[in-house]
Amino acid sequence: MHITVRIFIPLLIPLFFVSCKQEIQWEQLFNGKDLSGWHIDCQPQDKNKVFWTIDEGTILCDSRGREGHHHIWLVTDREFTDFELGLKFQAYSDSPGNSGLQFRSRYDTTIENGGWMNGPQVDINPPKPKPWRTGFIYDETNEVRRWIYPSLSNWDMKDEYEPEKYIMKYSADDDGWNELTLICNGMHIKTILNGIVQTDWDATGILDDEIHQKHNVGQSGHIALQLHHGDDLLIRYKDIKIREIKK
Repeated sequence: MHITVRIFIPLLIPLFFVSCKQEIQWEQLFNGKDLSGWHIDCQPQDKNKVFWTIDEGTILCDSRGREGHHHIWLVTDREFTDFELGLKFQAYSDSPGNSGLQFRSRYDTTIENGGWMNGPQVDINPPKPKPWRTGFIYDETNEVRRWIYPSLSNWDMKDEYEPEKYIMKYSADDDGWNELTLICNGMHIKTILNGIVQTDWDATGILDDEIHQKHNVGQSGHIALQLHHGDDLLIRYKDIKIREIKK
């Protein structure tokens, strides 16, 4: 018995640590240099308008003074199902625009007069008085278009939903960057903003319902950053990384 233990324990321990290392390995989705691995989805009239660029190693969205546009998304070429995603964004106190982090989403060119991104979105809404919406989930899917966490009938969110604690930093605050984490594991959706959980939700019966299955969203799809219709927005993103959850 003693001989057998001496032979197998040294073999099993290294294999265990290799497996753990593979499970927690992060992959960068943004290389800090260009938009390799990303593309723009938008309606035809916005094809030649440039709002998403690279600036000082960050992804910059700047639509200031150019409000004549529809929704414009910067989209990953790849699709993802179960994953943990982390990113940093820099908000500006004088920017009134709204952004968001689409996930498990797909662009449909046959609807909304030339294109629409179906799927759920983590709201990123720096403007006051409701920066506390950041981290909640809005569903952009064509037949839905409402808050799904918290569950509301439309886009209108009352002050009663403001969490007891949240942190939104602007460019002049501390290091000027906010950290956002999105975890999608089956129908369990969780968001964390600057270390505070904003959403911890079982999406069963919603993101896997008939409507989402029809559009092939909610369970897998692309990740995207949003510029909202007609918004005057200035925002930066960096350190976008992902690790897939293997079942």
